Amino acid sequence: MRFELTTDQRDFAASLDALLSAADTVAAARVWAEGDHDPGLKLWQRLAEQGLTMLATEATPVELCVAFEALGRHAVPGPWVEAAAYLPVALGREVEGVATVAVPPRVPLALDADVADEVYVVADGALRTATAGDRQVSVDRTRRLFTAAPGEAVEHGDLDAAYDLAVLATAAQLLGAGERVLADSVAYAKQRRQFGREIGSYQAIKHKLADVRIALDFARPLVLGAALEPTPRAVSAAKVACSDAAYLATRTGLQVHGAIGYTQEFDLSVWITKVRALVSAWGTTADHRARILESLTGRP
Repeated sequence: MRFELTTDQRDFAASLDALLSAADTVAAARVWAEGDHDPGLKLWQRLAEQGLTMLATEATPVELCVAFEALGRHAVPGPWVEAAAYLPVALGREVEGVATVAVPPRVPLALDADVADEVYVVADGALRTATAGDRQVSVDRTRRLFTAAPGEAVEHGDLDAAYDLAVLATAAQLLGAGERVLADSVAYAKQRRQFGREIGSYQAIKHKLADVRIALDFARPLVLGAALEPTPRAVSAAKVACSDAAYLATRTGLQVHGAIGYTQEFDLSVWITKVRALVSAWGTTADHRARILESLTGRP
């Protein structure tokens, strides 16, 4: 099986990358974390006009993964997994505006419920409208998490399929974030000089960056394979691989950048905290490893 994007899919990826590269997404993410949603909502509208909110119902999971990799690469704020992956499948329609959802126990809190036009929660096996409650703390300041009190049940589709697509979208986001951290770390290693030479010329640095490159390259086929056939085992494998690869990228990025990498003011921190949050979002690594094991052995 060949895991290669078509010309149209590559063009779609290039157009999204061009749009997001010109949008100053880091600035939008930083003010989103402080409660100023205006730049992020303007970006949301532009991306919705590009068709991102209809990908789950009008395109294939491959296009969805292409889009979410771009969102991860540029650290775009907002409940994109909820509004563009989970809810369109759960509701059987494209979501109008901004929407979010909590799916306990794996997703106990609703992301950005304070800015969402529609808030939902899965309770007693049904999708229900919800009311946002108290805000909870996240390691990623751009992820504003809220409790959700269930209300009336609404008509819904396959919630398991919706969950699997959300997991796959999160995996693609992690892949994009890992690629961005690696690219920035390589660029920094070529510029930073110690003892009269670029630090990227040292074998120890080269080996660490190469390990990240290999991890990301091994994770990408799992994402594309799950996009072609999104079974529970496939999407869980993609989430585990992308979580491990992106987390390795952030650890290596911190080591390459040194002390500056730990500062909140440095842009690397935006991706480091986002990766750390996404690793446990839509099911922890342990949850997905257990699901893979169960699918192989038939025992919970």
